[in-house]
Amino acid sequence: MNIAFIGVGNVGAPLADRLQKLGHQVAIAARDSQSKSVKEALARNPALVVQSPIAAVSSADIVFLATPFNVVESALSNLNSALDGKVLVDCTNPVGANLTHGLESKISGSETIQQLVPNTLVVKAFTIYGFENFEDNTYPGYGDLKPAMLIAGSDRNAKDLVAELCRQLAWEPIDTGNLAMSLHLEHMTLLWINMARVQGRGAGFVWAMLQR
Repeated sequence: MNIAFIGVGNVGAPLADRLQKLGHQVAIAARDSQSKSVKEALARNPALVVQSPIAAVSSADIVFLATPFNVVESALSNLNSALDGKVLVDCTNPVGANLTHGLESKISGSETIQQLVPNTLVVKAFTIYGFENFEDNTYPGYGDLKPAMLIAGSDRNAKDLVAELCRQLAWEPIDTGNLAMSLHLEHMTLLWINMARVQGRGAGFVWAMLQR
C-alpha cells in the first residue's frame, strides 16, 4: 500500500517507520526536505521517501495527518484536490491550556478537519496514547489480549482499511462509531496524558477491551 505522512514528529515518525518495515511504500509529505523532523525520520529509516506534499498525497492510497493540531489548517492548505476521495487518518489532538480540550469540547478536531477537506474520508485513529506506545505497543504476559486502538469515522470502508493497518501494527481496532465520536477519543487522550505525565504513572500503559 502507498502511504503518505503529513507530519513525522514524535507520532508520525515511528508509525511511518513501522509501516515501511511491514512492506508498505511510505512517503513523507515535506514542504522542507531539510527540516529537523524529516532528517530525524530518515535517520531512523532511510527507506522512507521524501516528496512534495502534492506528489506524496496524490500517489497515496491512505494519508496520515500527524502534525500538531494548531498547524493542521496550514498543513492541509492546497491539498484539497489531491485528498479528494482519499482516506485521511487523523492522529492529531486539540490540546488546550491546562490539559483542556482545545476546541472547548464543542466539536472534535476530526470534525474540524473534515470541514477543511470535505471530500476526504477522515478516520480518527492512533491517538488516545502518547508517542511511546507508537514506538512500542508490546505488552507481554496477557495471552492473546492486544492493546486497543479506538477509531472513529463515518465511512465503513475507510474504517476497515484503517482497522487493517491497526492489526498489522499489533493493535486491536475497536470501532467507536461515526466521526463525531472522535470528541470522546480526544478526551481519552487528555485522560491518558494526565495519568501518564501529570500523575506520574508513566507512559507504559494502554487500554484494552474485554468482551464476553
